Amino acid sequence: MTAQPAEQSGWRMPPLDGYTVDDLLTLPDLPPHTELIDGSLVLVSPQRYFHFAAIDLLANGLRRTLPSDLKVAREMTVVLDRRNGPEPDLCVIRAAARKGLEQTYFEGKDVLLAVEVISPESEARDRLTKTHKYAAAGIRYYWLVEMSGPDHHPAIDVFELCEDTGAYRSTGNYRDRIKIEKPYPIDIDLTAIDEL
Repeated sequence: MTAQPAEQSGWRMPPLDGYTVDDLLTLPDLPPHTELIDGSLVLVSPQRYFHFAAIDLLANGLRRTLPSDLKVAREMTVVLDRRNGPEPDLCVIRAAARKGLEQTYFEGKDVLLAVEVISPESEARDRLTKTHKYAAAGIRYYWLVEMSGPDHHPAIDVFELCEDTGAYRSTGNYRDRIKIEKPYPIDIDLTAIDEL
């Protein structure tokens, strides 16, 4: 089967210099959870139940001990710069960044923690591309979550931005429970995914 030209398939050709965040936020009929990475629109594949359940488990756990000056948001665009608007699965933002129920994005400067649940199709973006972009934007903490072991529980790699290098450094890997003090005291039983 031969692919149709973009104009015939209903897709428009990308601009010569690539898309911008303004395009991402205003183009009609983009599929849900479309991201902008280096001026290119990235369409995500349907998610597995693990992906949904891990996001739910972590969102509830992060909210349990959340300080009043922070909020947890799921699947919202984060504007890093003119050509990058990824959509972390979860992020912890400054409460003052929440502007109302019509809001469609947050600025990178307002994100304290970005969380990505790795899918087979997103692994390289989550491990490499987004790691560098979130660090360059100054997002202090980054979690990578993946399905692990025979029980398929979440495993979380936790990273903190190193001010000297401007890159993330690993601060731990958590399998059955994540209990940490930064960015605030967090204690989540990762095996509770079995109950979702």
